[in-house]
Amino acid sequence: MINRLLVANRGEIARRVFATCRALGVETVAVHSDADAAEPFVAEADHAVRLPGAAPAETYLRVELILDAARRSGADAVHPGYGFLAENAEFAAAVTDAGLTWVGPPAKVIAAMGDKLAAKALLAEAGVPMLPSWTDTDAVTDFPVLVKASAGGGGRGMRIVRDAGGLAEAVASARREAAAAFGDGTVFIERYVERGRHVEVQIFGDAHGRVVALGDRECSIQRRHQKIVEEAPAVVPERVRTALHEAAVAAGRAVDYLGAGTVEFLLAPGGEFFFLEMNTRLQVEHPVTELCTGLDLVGLQLLVAEGEPLPATLPVSTGHAIEVRLCAEDATAGWRPATGTLHRFVVPQVAAEFGGLADPGLRLDSGVVAGSVVGVHYDSMLAKLIAWGRTRAEATRLLSSALARAELHGVTTNRDLLVRVLRSPAFAAVEIDTGFLDRHAEVFAPLLAADRSPLTALAAALASAAGRRAAAPVLAGLPSGWRNVPAVPQVTRFSGPDGAVEVRYRLDRRGGLVEWSAERSAAASTAADATVERRAVALVEATPGRVVLDVDGVRCAYRVHRVGSAVFVDGPDGAASLAELPRLPLPTAEVAAGSLLAPLPGAVARVHVQVGQRVSAGDPLLTLEAMKLEHPVVAPTDGVVAELPVPAGGQVRTGAVLAVIDTAEETP
Repeated sequence: MINRLLVANRGEIARRVFATCRALGVETVAVHSDADAAEPFVAEADHAVRLPGAAPAETYLRVELILDAARRSGADAVHPGYGFLAENAEFAAAVTDAGLTWVGPPAKVIAAMGDKLAAKALLAEAGVPMLPSWTDTDAVTDFPVLVKASAGGGGRGMRIVRDAGGLAEAVASARREAAAAFGDGTVFIERYVERGRHVEVQIFGDAHGRVVALGDRECSIQRRHQKIVEEAPAVVPERVRTALHEAAVAAGRAVDYLGAGTVEFLLAPGGEFFFLEMNTRLQVEHPVTELCTGLDLVGLQLLVAEGEPLPATLPVSTGHAIEVRLCAEDATAGWRPATGTLHRFVVPQVAAEFGGLADPGLRLDSGVVAGSVVGVHYDSMLAKLIAWGRTRAEATRLLSSALARAELHGVTTNRDLLVRVLRSPAFAAVEIDTGFLDRHAEVFAPLLAADRSPLTALAAALASAAGRRAAAPVLAGLPSGWRNVPAVPQVTRFSGPDGAVEVRYRLDRRGGLVEWSAERSAAASTAADATVERRAVALVEATPGRVVLDVDGVRCAYRVHRVGSAVFVDGPDGAASLAELPRLPLPTAEVAAGSLLAPLPGAVARVHVQVGQRVSAGDPLLTLEAMKLEHPVVAPTDGVVAELPVPAGGQVRTGAVLAVIDTAEETP
């Protein structure tokens, strides 16, 4: 029996495992870096052990520190979560050698499946269908192909190549990223299937020789080859589902599989499918399987690790579940990771956290809470929101509605993109594949339409005025800016993602809105592009946290949350993040014209140009590495490289100057 379990991971998966442990009466141990000391998963554990080290992400990878933490805390078992050490055969062997129970497949199975090239050869002998692959670039003659890392997963070290000219650089880039992420730069090349779907099967094996399939999942909607929308079951013909399950079970039996695992397949448009990889761990998307089967997969992991057989009768899948991964990133800026403090994190109608649902509803598995600080050390995923319904359409509607109304303040997220995907006609029609986002540019549009954004700025201005009046030491009941004789309107200026907006308004003695206007200008626009919004708007209610407007006879309620100069507005049409500008701004240092600023903290991995070199718009200047991924920085215009302040290997903060491009025709 497992009595005290150490989770060798962090964030959402640690909290997920702890939830099952509490239900089963198993004590828990968290391990944490200094950067994670105040995180929710640490507070929720029965015991917590600090992992010393200067690099927060690397501390979780040090096997000797994990084993020492287990010894000091009295843990008798280790759960690796997913990522980090979950697919590290040496770690699994070290845990077992230390006399601890390892919650996962044996080290030899992890080693066999961890090398994707070896795994393909082994499972091909078991009759699992395979795509052709190569290790020699000279042997590749047919394109497109996919360059893949032999170790690890999560889409890292993966590149699509459509012609021979780009193959060498893709292989070199994939090797660098794979080496940085997994410590192994080995890559191979595989035929790329256009319009392919990513479908996977959840398998489970016990120590008594039984391997079963517990359903399948559709994971085709991806960015950078990483899943962001998953659902169960996959929408496939029953004959295809049966064949997928049989192939997955055959793969598990071929390696005497034990515990939770996932066999991933690429489904071609005609129904033919091919093996991609076997993940020897619990998957991020496991909740959709749990909601459709009613099973606790973490509980089954512990059961199997204790040597017990799987239940003789396992439930069949019912209903439909859809999961979205809420990530701290800007989808409109090349998936650039975002950092900052999560000032508010509220998702409406959540019925369960880290557990099942008895009826149609929402489940939230989150690694963060309000007040959490999102840094650059780890993956950008903040939380998973999962909906279960009797039908796919019911689950889609429930999930998209709750996601659209969530209050996510302080950190840029991919929420709007996820809602657009769920509400798209193509998703409803199951016209999905791994290239979905490449073909549907419309899903990158923000939920808040440009013609409605002035109303959110007006709501922000009125809420700010209400806050000032509420805090006024005298005559707090008078409307903001009221005079016996009408004078100039009140003026509040904001900066936002669409540029600057200036709101002008005047209230009467009863607090009614007499007049208003909002002048908008995009960041790169000219004065002629500025527009003025004047609609028939009446003020129904204005408090520091809530503004209700009557817009052309329709009432619209806006929730307003202020943190310093930042103002977050959530309304019926979408959300806006604004910054109220001071009326009398202080002088600030100027940045040289043509400067490219770091969009987030990170390290300069490589510099591709030299000072004095002429470049064209779109040419790569340098590569920034943050949140385990490489982010290219390209020239925004033609010109000459005038400055490169940061050398390769240098660390930068947000806003640091990375390069300066001189656009003058004549240069010294």
